[in-house]
Formats: sequence, C-alpha cells, structure tokens
Amino acid sequence: MWLKENDMIEKISFDQNKRQRRTILITVCIALMAVIASVTGLNVAQPKLAIEFNASQSTILWMINIYTISLAALLLPLGAMGDRWGRKRMLLVGLGVFGVASVMSGLAMSSYMMLAARLMSGVGAAMIMPVTLAVITSTFPDEERSKAIGVWTGVAGGGGILGMYLSAILVDLATWRWLFVLPIVLAIVATMMTLRSIPDSREKTEHKFDIIGSLLSIIAIIGIVFALHEAPAQGWVAQMTLIGITAGVIGSIGFVMWELRQDGPLLDIRLFRERGLSSGSVSLLAVFGVQAGILVVLFPYFQEVLGWSGLRSTLAMMPMALLMMLASGLAPKVAIRLGGRFTMAVGVMLGGGGLAVMATLVSIDGGYLSVLPGMLAMGFGMGLTMTPSTEAVTSALPIARQGVASALNDVTRELGTALGVALLGALVTSGYSNAISTRLKGFPASILSTAREGIANAIAVAHTAGPQSKMLIRAARESFVEGWQQAMWIGTVVMAVLFIYIIVRGPRN
Repeated sequence: MWLKENDMIEKISFDQNKRQRRTILITVCIALMAVIASVTGLNVAQPKLAIEFNASQSTILWMINIYTISLAALLLPLGAMGDRWGRKRMLLVGLGVFGVASVMSGLAMSSYMMLAARLMSGVGAAMIMPVTLAVITSTFPDEERSKAIGVWTGVAGGGGILGMYLSAILVDLATWRWLFVLPIVLAIVATMMTLRSIPDSREKTEHKFDIIGSLLSIIAIIGIVFALHEAPAQGWVAQMTLIGITAGVIGSIGFVMWELRQDGPLLDIRLFRERGLSSGSVSLLAVFGVQAGILVVLFPYFQEVLGWSGLRSTLAMMPMALLMMLASGLAPKVAIRLGGRFTMAVGVMLGGGGLAVMATLVSIDGGYLSVLPGMLAMGFGMGLTMTPSTEAVTSALPIARQGVASALNDVTRELGTALGVALLGALVTSGYSNAISTRLKGFPASILSTAREGIANAIAVAHTAGPQSKMLIRAARESFVEGWQQAMWIGTVVMAVLFIYIIVRGPRN
C-alpha cells in the first residue's frame, strides 16, 4: 500500500514538473515571438512611415536595419552576461527595455525618435533572445529538450511571417502605430509569466567577463551586417560598404586571436573543431540565408507580377510558415529514428528540391500555383533542418555557457539572413536588369533607364510608354521571373553543397 502511495506521489510530482516546464516553454516562446515580430513588422509600413515623417527611403531602411544590427551585435556579450547575472533577471530587464522602446516607437513624432526607439528595441531584444533558448537547454531534461527546441525553432523560423501578416492587418485596418501594440502586449504577457514560472538560473565562474572579446565581437558583427545591408543599395565597392567590410574583417581576426589566448574566452573558438558545433552553425547560416533571400523576392513576385495587395501577399506566405513550424516540431521524432545528421540532410535535400521546383515552374501565367509546391517543400525541409542544427550548436557547449551557445545560434541566424538578402537580392536585381535591357530595345532611353532600376519602377513608368505600356509591363514581369530563376538555381546549388557537407561533417548522432 505504501509503495502504491509513494508511486502516486512521484507521478503527481512528475506531472507537476512537466506542466511547469510546459509553462516555461510557452513563456519563452511568447518573449521570442515579440522579438521576431518586431524584426519584420516595419517592412509592411515603409510607404506610410515615409509620408508620416517626410523621410527618405534611406532613413526608412535605417529604421528597419538599426534594430537588426544592434540585435546581432549584442547577442554574444549579453548572452554571456545572462549566464553570469541570472537568466530570469536578464529576461525581465530585456522585456522591460523592449516594451518601453516599443511604446516609444508607437508614439514617435520624428524620424530621430523612431531611430532611437528602434536602437533601444534592438538592445532589449538582444537581452531576450539568447536567454529564451538558454532557459530551455538548462531547464529541460535530455528526453524533453529536443521537443522543446523544436517548438522554439518553429517560432523563430515561422514567427516572422506570422508577425508580418498580423502587422499587415493592423496597417490596413488602422495605422502603422498599431504595429507596436502586438510586441507590447507580448512583452507584458511574457513579463507576467516570467515572474511566475521562469527559474532563476545562473552559472558561477572564476574567470572575469571578457570585455575586450565582447567589444571585438561587436565591431566584427556591426561591420559585417552593416556592409551586407548597405551593399544591395550602395554597391559592393561603395565607400560605406568597404568601411563596413574592413571593420568586420579586422574585428573578426582580432576576436579570434584574442579568444585563442584567453583562459575564460567569451567564445572558445577551438570548439568549432567539433562536428556538431561547426555543422550546426553552417547549416543555420545557409538555411536562414536562403530563406531570407527567397522571402525578399517572393513579395515583389506577388505584388508586382501577380498584382496582389501587401496583405494578400503576406497571407500567401502562411502555408510555408505553418509547414515550417510543423516540421520543426516533428524534427525531434525524425531525429530519434534517423539521427540528427540524416534529419538535417533530408531537410536540406527537401529545401533544395523546393527551390529547384520553384525555379522550374515559376511563370507569369502560372500564378500562385506555380510557386506553391516549391514553397511547401522548402518550408517543410528547412523546418526539418533547423531543430537538429540548433540542438547541435547548443549541445556543443556546457550548461554553464548556454547563454553564449544560444547567442551563437542567434548570431548565425542573423548573419545568414543579412547575407541571403544581400546576395540573392543582388542576383535577382542584376538578372532582372540584364534581362529587361534585351527586351526593351527600341524604347526611349529615359524609359529604359527607369525600367532597369526595378520592376516596381518599370510598372510605375509604363503609362508614359503609350501604346507600348502593356509590352513594357509584360517585359518587366518576364525579366523579374528570369532574375528570380537565376537566384533560385544559385540557392539550389548552395543547398546541394550544404547537403554534401552535412553528410560528410554533420553531427555523429
């Protein structure tokens, strides 16, 4: 009888702990969703912001990019600080900074106030993002950790598209200022749940905080991300782009040399010799790069080629986002059967196959159905890859360094996103420009010059072409599809190389 009662008590205790861990997972995912939604939210309101603040396109892009740059630059040092200071405390402070900055953004009366608020939002986000994953890896037991990471990666991967869709609804139904209501509400809810459910874990270390390594990492990441953001608009040999590249390279070399000499480095560079950490990081870099690059060209296809509204275009992305989130949740079960390496490889193969399908089938007349199969394959494949890649990165570092592991995971995602947007976006632009030049022979030089700048410019100037306006629009749309196909095939090659790399150098398990 006593044994039965004891077993029952243990079962109740286990169920309570499981419910507590479920609440912890929900809490960190809500906090993560606030950060992810703010990355993409302003993209849907660019024209309205330009009118509101009488701002140039360059200023508007800085409102978007300053958040991403400050977030990426501070992830590593703030992730390490969270390990020392306390993860719960860091999460609460980050949510507070982020919430106040979001209120400032919604109430901004000038472009300067908006820029300051977005910079502050990036700082708060850099406090939040690494802690959310570090809490999971340091709280969940081995048998539950993969599932929890799968949910986290699903929110990180598909949450941006979901946030963009909700933002588009708010902009269409109300005003751009309502964009910040969602992050504010999510931050408030996450704060209340954090106070009640997140354990206050921290790790003791005998080494001092690596201040010089932190500063060098900030210089390196700001330089690289800044250059990648500026290159598509300014050009790769423009002065500001070259300054960014130079700072990034010098900062990176300095960071590596400094870290190799430290007893308590911010990031132990030697750990990249391990297959899990190196292959997981490379996979996340490539997958998020390709995904971000594809998203950049999908929206012009929906809006300029198919003539859809911003809201309808965002809604068209939802099947891919939902399938990505579903695959991220299924990935741990697949990994149990196939192993992490083969799960990653299968995901990469599906993602690359989806790109090839889109490159083959996409057309003007085929419409949405010509890209949907490829979008679904890509979404499912990339979702399948993200979870084991993330787990490979976090499991390579000890529990005491999970803030750094999580930050490294996030930095890799941010760098991949910036790289994908810059490179694939440039491929589409150059492919479009070359293609339309051959299609518009005989058109006035002024029309040709404007049309070469982009598909939106070509459609905007079409009314000046008189009887040839329809021919101009058709040529612009065909040229965009041709440029897109070139980018898709390059993305397919990247995924093929990644597939071979994972097979050869992926995690052993």
